[in-house]
Amino acid sequence: MFKFLHPRDEIIEIINRIYQNGMTTTSGGNLSILDDDGSIWITPKGVDKGSLIPDDIVRIFANGHIEGIHEPSSELPFHKAIYNTRPDIKAIVHAHPPALVSFAIARKIPDTRIVPKASEICGKVGYAKYALPGSERLGDVIADIFNRGHNTVLMENHGIVTVGTGLIHAFQRLETLDFCARLTLKANIIGKVRVLNNEELELSRKEFLLDEFDPVNHSSYEKVIRKSMIRLIHRSYNQKLMTSMEGTFSARITEDSFIITPWGRDRKYLTESDLVLIKDGKKERGKKPSRSVNLHVEIYKTYPKINAILIAHPPNILAFGVSNAKFDSKTIPESYIVLGEIPKLLYGSEFGKKGESSLKIIDIISEKTPIVLCENNCLIVTGNSLLQSYDRLEVAEYSAKSIIASKAIGRVVPIGETEIGELEHAFGV
Repeated sequence: MFKFLHPRDEIIEIINRIYQNGMTTTSGGNLSILDDDGSIWITPKGVDKGSLIPDDIVRIFANGHIEGIHEPSSELPFHKAIYNTRPDIKAIVHAHPPALVSFAIARKIPDTRIVPKASEICGKVGYAKYALPGSERLGDVIADIFNRGHNTVLMENHGIVTVGTGLIHAFQRLETLDFCARLTLKANIIGKVRVLNNEELELSRKEFLLDEFDPVNHSSYEKVIRKSMIRLIHRSYNQKLMTSMEGTFSARITEDSFIITPWGRDRKYLTESDLVLIKDGKKERGKKPSRSVNLHVEIYKTYPKINAILIAHPPNILAFGVSNAKFDSKTIPESYIVLGEIPKLLYGSEFGKKGESSLKIIDIISEKTPIVLCENNCLIVTGNSLLQSYDRLEVAEYSAKSIIASKAIGRVVPIGETEIGELEHAFGV
């Protein structure tokens, strides 16, 4: 999508995502792109970030000449310093997501090892000491940290700066670190946080190679399902149930085929044609399915009544997955009716690793146990349709959010055993 976008349009697209996701304020944050001719395109100073248009973006030529109807961002000095330090950097994002600012003012760094893919996206997070905003000194301090090889830097008592080979790349680092920060804050409310070791991180990077096939045609039913899946993926992203680079949806088409989200593609911009058809264990030629594709194959093969599988990373329910706290669905009737019991499996179960004290997902997930929480990774939700699976995902996240919030006002009191018995009798839970 971004290959042929003008730098002005690209900056507008990403600043809109940042602002709409609550990662900066009307006056806060700035983005820039280094053009091939050495000029810098940057957001303006003192203009509403919630209503920027392409004409608002300012261009600074290599000779210092400024082109635009506004002044450039007051943080231009540190953008220049970073570009001068690292020629591989072509885009910079600076923002103030509340969760990351919380870490900045506590002078701590979120641990990206809390979930597997975050460390892969962000790399090691650097830390820049405080300096006056807009000053040359701030530029020197930040540039020095990036010069040490970091691509993500937390600014003491300030915010976050991320870089990349393109603006979308820098944004994905910002979004991923913000997710880690939000997840850590929530998990700390309910229990003790656990992080992954190097061996566990490596386990998540295993890829499965599939043979390819050329689809002869795509049935009308498949086209309907592709459209429905994309609609729910976009909704899931907008509701922060997944990030741009995390989350896998799949849906059965026939007894031996299903469609699944691709690997490494931004969820916000996915289209029907991006989805990958899997048939008889082979993938649609020229496409790369999610790394979890073999798990989907195994579940569909084992459980004929399961027609949809969602792997998501909603921060509230996942807070129970990265901490030692146990999620109890017996808090409100809807939660228990829709979700039943949600077992938490040891890390690695989703990759087929089976130890003495752990079960593989295929051993436990079923029509009666449609949801499992995977330690330090994800929530896996199944159902007889995409909509049923998505409803279960939302209910799990909203229930977890209520439980975590209740910690601020008192003890969590679950529904009594008598009432649970009534629910089980009335709804067949």
